Amino acid sequence: MIKVIKIGGGIIENEHNLTLFLKSFSKINGPKVLIHGGGRLATKFAEKLGYKTKMAEGRRITDENMLEVVTMVYGGLANKKIVAELQSQGINALGLSGADGNLIKAHKRPVEKIDFGWVGDIEKVNSNLLLSLIKRDIVPIIAPLSHDGRGKVLNTNADTIANEVAKALAQKEETQLILGFELEGVLKDITESSSVIPKITTQLFSQLKSKGVISEGMIPKLTNAFDAIQAGVTSVRICNALKIEEDSGTLILE
Repeated sequence: MIKVIKIGGGIIENEHNLTLFLKSFSKINGPKVLIHGGGRLATKFAEKLGYKTKMAEGRRITDENMLEVVTMVYGGLANKKIVAELQSQGINALGLSGADGNLIKAHKRPVEKIDFGWVGDIEKVNSNLLLSLIKRDIVPIIAPLSHDGRGKVLNTNADTIANEVAKALAQKEETQLILGFELEGVLKDITESSSVIPKITTQLFSQLKSKGVISEGMIPKLTNAFDAIQAGVTSVRICNALKIEEDSGTLILE
């Protein structure tokens, strides 16, 4: 089974946590793919350059200046830092953006109420490229960048990339999606880390939403998880990124 694993910028910006995560990641047996974020790091670098980060509805607006920043930070600093650390741990990792090898083709998000700028909505994932690397025992490390096929790099949400990569691979190989973040899993009580819900089905998801147990940012995360399962992904696990090698967190099942 191929494991598609996603981590966010909260891990990447913390040197200690990143090292702990990569040690756990390196111990995971079998074929694997890592997708990383880096939004907080990009915000810091934008400030250093005197660029103001603009947000709308909780999402980053990617103007020309911010596109330069995210390309440098995601595709360069964050990605190569991960690759170098994994090489030191005996993992033959290869850093990629969506433009490399035509890995992730996208189009610029259409302007509706808000112009998000150079943000990409994914059209296609080159799963053949990923499978060819995996078969050579090379671990793909994917930055959250896509391209439009006309010479433009596009900023693309890391959760979305993880979801689409898992769905594309699942058409050819058994695939599991693992979403690592700062919590222990999906919680009944956000203030109590031990209140992890071990398994969630579509029926239970509806019940928990109606009761307000699951709300806000967790709703789109779980909606995407069920979308992946309906597209053929075997299972989705949401867990603490620092416990990625353990059988912990919340398992999402159809």
